[in-house]
Amino acid sequence: MRFVASKNIVLTSTTEAEFSLNTSVNKWTEVFVLTLVPLLWVAWVILNKHRHHRLKELGASPPGPRWWPVVGNIFQFGWEPHKSFSILSQKHGPIMTLWLGSMRTVVISSDEVAREMFKNHDTILAGRKIYEAMKGNHGNEGSLITAQYGPHWRMLRRLCTSEFFAASRLDAMRGIRSNCIDRMVQFMENAGDSGTNLIDVGRFFFLMAFNLIGNLLFSKDLLDPKSERGAKFFYHAGKVMELAGQPNVADFLPLLRWFDPQGIRRKTQFHVNRAFDIAGEFLKERVEKGSSEDDRKDYLDVLLEHSGDGVEGPARFSSRTINVIVFEMFTAGTDTTTSTLEWAMAELLHNRTTLRKVQAELRKTISPDKKLEEKDIDKLPYLKAVIKETLRLHPPLPFLVPHMAMDSCNMLGYNIPKETQILVNVWAIGRDRKKWKDPLEFKPQRFLEPNMLVDFKGHHFEFIPFGSGRRMCPALPLAARVLPLALGSVLHKFDWLLADGAKGENMDMSERMGITLRKAVPLQAIPIPYKGNSI
Repeated sequence: MRFVASKNIVLTSTTEAEFSLNTSVNKWTEVFVLTLVPLLWVAWVILNKHRHHRLKELGASPPGPRWWPVVGNIFQFGWEPHKSFSILSQKHGPIMTLWLGSMRTVVISSDEVAREMFKNHDTILAGRKIYEAMKGNHGNEGSLITAQYGPHWRMLRRLCTSEFFAASRLDAMRGIRSNCIDRMVQFMENAGDSGTNLIDVGRFFFLMAFNLIGNLLFSKDLLDPKSERGAKFFYHAGKVMELAGQPNVADFLPLLRWFDPQGIRRKTQFHVNRAFDIAGEFLKERVEKGSSEDDRKDYLDVLLEHSGDGVEGPARFSSRTINVIVFEMFTAGTDTTTSTLEWAMAELLHNRTTLRKVQAELRKTISPDKKLEEKDIDKLPYLKAVIKETLRLHPPLPFLVPHMAMDSCNMLGYNIPKETQILVNVWAIGRDRKKWKDPLEFKPQRFLEPNMLVDFKGHHFEFIPFGSGRRMCPALPLAARVLPLALGSVLHKFDWLLADGAKGENMDMSERMGITLRKAVPLQAIPIPYKGNSI
């Protein structure tokens, strides 16, 4: 397959550096940390007495479970915190206080509290809680995800909504999306060897999303046999996403941040810097070459030609800022797209009746000798319902991106102190029995009922997989176009079988937590080209 050669190049060129990096955690750090634990305990007791007195003056906090000194409630959230917090909320309420080490956290687990947050406290709770893995060596300039709410962030947000994800620009780039998805379908067919080989379904979705972002930014495929740099960028971006999703003790115990005992921040920055070096090469080439030759400007043209007022942002973007924006688009756009599409395929193979229904709609609307196009999506309500149902059950970011209180506020009679982390458990909200009938079952038809006029644009708080308010995902207009087109294309083109005649109802549907909520066991299936007679 085309991608294999590029991936092997990366592995051979980076193994030595990564091995050196991974073995650089010294034994003295571990010994020092163990010595530090008693001191942390004493410091916790002293600081907690002061904090308890101060919070008592400010007002009542949201209820929550008892916590232990130093570690807080860490041992209560396990490896699937979205599930653990959902269970705890059933006892302590839909607005709940937890201590993750020394990090005070308020967890929101109902649409009513989410509505109160985004409707009445959106500005004051629009800050960002920055984890150690997300902290760069040059601050947060250029980062739409990690920059604190303020003039610089507002400038970046306007740029996204008016230039990157505006309807007119998305319309102009329809052909790019179509070409990237067409190539993915062809790669699947080649790898499946006309219905004889298993393929890793999620990997093909990831490569499609990665190439799509590469074309939107640089007007080129980054993953092909001729692009060694693109394959390296792919490798380093993937490592950053893997590391950023790992639990990091330095986030919960501030005194450990300087030591970085797990090496997560150091390893993350190693891969970020390598990715920045590669992006810098693309940037240098574009500056030397000039703008795109055709009338359609890509996103890099927009960044290079940006002219600010010097007040809410710089007059011109530095190369470092452009690198941050570019890298963030890749990391934010690829893993979330992959997660949603892989879960959609898994649910359909797990529910064969639903699979047959969505394929029947597709094949009735689009003949086998034609391909699905974006203009056809509005004729496919059941396909769109499948996407919605997947996002309800499997939101790619189960807590969204963590918010932070920029100042103290009172919400629903509870005090939320400044710098409190706010987690909105959209995974729990999407499975709330008070709002959803048969919430654990995959039933796309629920979104076709006359009284179920619910969308994911941030106005219906029982269904906010992309968030709401000021900091909701700015790429939602792009995702709303890519997700149904990519899923519909592979369902229209192929029939799908599991290995060795396995039954869908016996599939492993467990989750694993990283940056996104991925399937614990990657989905493998056989794509069989559809010739007009469904199996």
